[in-house]
Amino acid sequence: SSQIYPIHLPRETRTRRALLICNIEFEHLSRRDGAEADVEGMTELLEGLGYVVDIHRNLTSQEMAAVMEDFAGHKEHRTSDSTFLVFMSHGVRAGLCGTKTKGETTDILSLDTIYEKFNNKWCQALLGKPKVVIIQSCRGGKVGSVKVSDSADPAVPPPSSAHRTPAGLEDDAIFEVHLESDFATLHSSTPDTVSWRNPETGSCFIQCLIEQFRKHACDSDLQEIFRKVQYSFGNFPRQLPSQERTTMLRKFYLFPGH
Repeated sequence: SSQIYPIHLPRETRTRRALLICNIEFEHLSRRDGAEADVEGMTELLEGLGYVVDIHRNLTSQEMAAVMEDFAGHKEHRTSDSTFLVFMSHGVRAGLCGTKTKGETTDILSLDTIYEKFNNKWCQALLGKPKVVIIQSCRGGKVGSVKVSDSADPAVPPPSSAHRTPAGLEDDAIFEVHLESDFATLHSSTPDTVSWRNPETGSCFIQCLIEQFRKHACDSDLQEIFRKVQYSFGNFPRQLPSQERTTMLRKFYLFPGH
């Protein structure tokens, strides 16, 4: 179907690669106890999905950017159908904390950097292929819950989903594509709120995400799995995973044929 991302190569010949960056030790911030369980769980999951996982720990913001640039240049992306980009660290509203973070303006990796490194201008090997971004971090200091009563004002209805697609432009020499497309991003929490982590078993978000992928990757598309992750937090009002900056044009099935 034209509504599903194609997987042209069989599992034996395609070269899926995934990037996992996890900061645990910091010079000025608390240690992220339990994060190693998240690394182990995500690595096992991604390897089971057919990805070779590049793992990096305890990087500054500049080092994170350099690692992403190097990963974006891997020739294996040309014979892959997708990639996963997983980031775990302390965080602030503006982005992810590097290991030298002192405040909200020092050693912070802007989230924009992720999309710049892997957009269709700078990573053409992944043009038209799903780029799945998973971000486990706090995004502020607020608790993501609020007390409501039966007399609360009704919710504002969502805007219309109707949209118009501009006509494409093409000539004999070049063709235009979206600068940033085919990204699917799931944050561990909504903007300005905290994410919760167990110092022994790992973060609530990552462990739940692993569980949902294991249960449903065989027959559900990626964004349906994301929705299931969000739904699983329905009884935990202090945190709600958030899909943002998602530009998927089709459905992505990790196991084609279902």
